[in-house]
Order: sequence, then structure tokens, then C-alpha cells
Amino acid sequence: MTTEGLTVLIPAEKIAARVAELGAEISRDLADIDELTVVCVLKGGFIFTADLVRHLSIPCRIEFIRASSYGTHRASTGKVMLDHHHDPHVEGKHVLLVEDILDTGLTVTRILEELRTHNPASLRVCTLLDKPSARTTPVKADYTGFTIPDVYVVGYGLDAAGKHRELPYVASLNA
Repeated sequence: MTTEGLTVLIPAEKIAARVAELGAEISRDLADIDELTVVCVLKGGFIFTADLVRHLSIPCRIEFIRASSYGTHRASTGKVMLDHHHDPHVEGKHVLLVEDILDTGLTVTRILEELRTHNPASLRVCTLLDKPSARTTPVKADYTGFTIPDVYVVGYGLDAAGKHRELPYVASLNA
């Protein structure tokens, strides 16, 4: 399907089904903990996080961290900036970092480094989208929604210069 310069890669129905599966898998894996601290990476991870936590059967607390490596361009700048006004409280907590897309790996690596300085009890990563062909740093997610090719994607929280976040599907942005 193509709409206004976009090609749908993952339809809304497929996303909804996979998010439910991820919620069940995470709940099974972490069934023995009292509480999970879910750390949402803003801005792109907000829709995925909201949908995911509704599928968790374990009590959770939601925190936020803001990070960016894109600026106004379609490619990572290679420099990850964290907004420390959103530092999550994770000391001694079981933490699930929820990210929209694992691309170069620089953002997730930088956030994991920061979270580890606060001594969480455990630390796992869940990403909606994984783009392993773009990876420049050796980081892997514990939970992955979909593996995608090295194309620029928008929708379901991901944007291009602030546009297309609201789309219920993931689409590639045609050049």
C-alpha cells in the first residue's frame, strides 16, 4: 500500500498482534518479580510503550527518558543527547527500556550506560523495530517486535521532522 509518499511496511493489525505477543512474553519471563519499571524512550516510543504496558500482566511503573541522535535529518548524527530532566528512578529496580527503533544502536547503548550508573536490579531492552543492517555498535534487544530493512520509517510514534507520528502503521518514507 502506498499513501502520499509512504509505503506501508507493517500494517496496524500486525503491530497490534505483535505487541500483544511481546506483552505476554515479557510477562512470562518476568513473572517472578514484584514490579517492573518500564522506561519509555521519548518521543518515538510513547505509542509503543502505551500499547505494550496494557498487555503486561505484571505490575509496572512507567518512567520516561528523552534521547535523540537524529536532529532534523534522516540519518543518525552519531551523537546521542539525553535530557536529564527526565532521568528515571531505577536504583534496585527491574527495568525494561522500551524503544521505538534499534538502528545504529548508539541511542540504546548511551541510555543503557546511563541507566547502569543508577544500579538497577536488572535491565532489559524491548524495541518495536530492529534494523540490524544499520548497527554500528554491538547492542541487541531482549525483545523485538519486527526486523526491518535499512529504510527510513515513520508512523506508530516514529516521525520525519515531527510528521507522521500519529499513523497507526509503520511505513517507509519514499525519497
